[in-house]
Amino acid sequence: MDRPPPATARRGVANLFEALPSPETGECFDQLLHCRNLRVERIVSSAQPEPTWYDQTQDEWVLLLCGHATLQVGDERLELGAGDYTFLPAHTRHRVIATSAQPPCVWLAIHLDPAD
Repeated sequence: MDRPPPATARRGVANLFEALPSPETGECFDQLLHCRNLRVERIVSSAQPEPTWYDQTQDEWVLLLCGHATLQVGDERLELGAGDYTFLPAHTRHRVIATSAQPPCVWLAIHLDPAD
């Protein structure tokens, strides 16, 4: 199991809302946990649209913890607010159309890789 050091030195405890990057940094991906078929990321975005379409080989479950965002999943637009989540099966074409600047979007993304 691979795990980067926690954001703070509070006895091995980290906080998803600490050390948020500045909006000028652009979208930021922090890997929180990685083991055999599972990867957990914190993603912070602040008004950065992502014109790139994703077609991932793994399933992805995303939870918007803070802010609001618009996703395009195939032909459907999804409006997400704090607490909203969605599941994106492998090879589901999707992209981020818009994210809020204030507050920044803080996402928790869980990637489930196919079994070996």
